[in-house]
Amino acid sequence: MYRAPVTIIAFVCSGWAAGCSSTETAPQPIATTPPAQVIFDTDFGGDADDLGAVAMLHHYADQGDIDLLAIVSWSHEVYALPALAAVNQFYGRPDVQLGVREVDSWRTDWNYNQVIAEQFPHDPAIVEGAEPAVTLYRRLLADASPNSITIVTVGPLANIQNLLRSEPDTISDETGADLVNAKVDQFVIMGGQFPEGITANGPEWNFDGNMKGVTQEVLETIARPIIFSGYEVGEALKYGDALNAHPTDTPLYVGYKYFSEHAPWMKQDYRGDILDNSSFDQTAVMYAAINGVDKYWTLSAPGTLSVDEAGIGTWTEDAMGQHQFLILNDDTELTISVIAEAMTH
Repeated sequence: MYRAPVTIIAFVCSGWAAGCSSTETAPQPIATTPPAQVIFDTDFGGDADDLGAVAMLHHYADQGDIDLLAIVSWSHEVYALPALAAVNQFYGRPDVQLGVREVDSWRTDWNYNQVIAEQFPHDPAIVEGAEPAVTLYRRLLADASPNSITIVTVGPLANIQNLLRSEPDTISDETGADLVNAKVDQFVIMGGQFPEGITANGPEWNFDGNMKGVTQEVLETIARPIIFSGYEVGEALKYGDALNAHPTDTPLYVGYKYFSEHAPWMKQDYRGDILDNSSFDQTAVMYAAINGVDKYWTLSAPGTLSVDEAGIGTWTEDAMGQHQFLILNDDTELTISVIAEAMTH
C-alpha cells in the first residue's frame, strides 16, 4: 500500500581535510517510508502462531518498521489479557494498549495463556485497564490521521463487525463504518483459502469461528483495501522444532512447548519436544511490516472476495476491486528463515 514518502536530506562530507569543498556533490534527498501504524486483532491462546506473531510485532517495532498502537483480543479466555500483558512486558513494551471483545470470559485448559501469565511478570493495572474492543478502536481511529492505520486481523472478525456497527458517541460523531473508511489505510487479514475458498477441513477458522455471517458482513461493509493471507500460505510455512534450541526462559519457548503438548490436534504427536506448526498469523504481520512482495510472495490481481454465511469465499477478478491475496513464492525456506529471525530476535 502506498504511503507518501518522507524526505530526509543527508549531507556527508568526505576526505581528510576539514570542511567541505564547494565542488562536493550536492546532497541528495533520501525517501523513507514512515512506519505502519498497526492495530493487531488476535484470538491469542488458541494456536501458537498468535504468540509467534506478537513476538514478530515487537521485532518489527524495534526495527522501526511499525508503530504498535494496540493489541485487541477476540478471545476473552480468562488468561488471554494477562498473557498478552506478560509478552508485551517481556519485549519491553508493557504499555501497549489492550482491548478485548465484550463477551463473558471463559476458561480453556489447553490454551497456553495461563502458563505464560503465571511464569512471566506483568502489571495487573494494564490488564484491568484494558478497554472494550470497540471503545479502543473508536478512540484510536478518531485520533488518527486520514488513511493512516493498518489493521491486522488474525482471528475471527467479530471485533471488526462490532466496530463497523458502532454508532456515534462521545468519542466521535461518526459511525464505526465511517471511521474505518476514513482512517484506515489497509486491512491485512489472515483468513480464507485462495482461490478455492474452502480448506480440506471445511471453512477456514477465522472466516467461520462458529459465528455465522460475521465475515460476510465485514467484507461487505469495509470500503478500504484488504490484503488476505490465506490458509494455504501459512500451511506451507512450518516452524517450531527449531525453538527446542531457543532459551527456555522466554514466552516463545514456554508457549510453543505447552501448545505442542496440550493442543488437541498436536498432543498425539508430542514426544517431549516442541513440534513444527503452521505460520498462519506470522505471514500477515510480516506483510504489514515489510511487505515482501516479489521476494517472499506476490500479490494476486485485484478482485473482490465474496463470502457466504458459512465463511466460504468466492474470488472474482476485478480491475477495480480493492481485495488482493498473497501467493507464496517457491523458496519457502527463505520465508521461513525470515519468520524465524523475526520471532526469535
